[in-house]
Amino acid sequence: MEDIKINADNKTQRYEELLKVLASLVEGVRDEVAAMANTAALLHETMHFFWTGFYRVSEGNRLILGPFQGPVACYSIGYGKGVCGTAWKRAESVVVEDVEKFPGHIACSSASRSEIVVPLFDAAGAVRAVLDIDSDRLAAFDETDRLMLEKAMLILSKEIY
Repeated sequence: MEDIKINADNKTQRYEELLKVLASLVEGVRDEVAAMANTAALLHETMHFFWTGFYRVSEGNRLILGPFQGPVACYSIGYGKGVCGTAWKRAESVVVEDVEKFPGHIACSSASRSEIVVPLFDAAGAVRAVLDIDSDRLAAFDETDRLMLEKAMLILSKEIY
C-alpha cells in the first residue's frame, strides 16, 4: 500500500479527506483488530494527536487496551471509570478540555492535557469499543472533532460489526 497523503489546510477539510480514505481503507475488512489498528494509525498520522487508540469491551465489565499509536497506555479501565469508562457507560462521546478537572480521570500519561472519547457501536447499538484520543494541549478538541470522529466510528462499525 502506498503512503497516504492528506494535505488539506483546515481541520474540517482534513477530516473530510480522512473519512474518504478511512472508508476505502476499511472496506471489506472484517477483522476488528486489523481495522482498528489502521484506523488509529490513520487518525494519529493525519491529525497529529498525542495518543490515539481503542479500548475494547471485554467480559467482566472492563475496557481492554486495543490497537493504538503513541506512548504506552493503561491496560484496563472499569465501566464508568475515567473518560473512557464514562463514554462507554453513557454510550455517547465525551470531550474533556482539561483532564485534571475531570472527576476520576485516569492518568495513563502525565503529558495528556485534554481528551476526546467516542464510542464504537455494533449493529444492535451496543458499545463494543471506544476510540480514545489524547492531546498534550488544553482544549484541543471541539465540536468539529466530535462530529467527524463520530462519522469515522460509523464508517468503521459498518465494516466490522
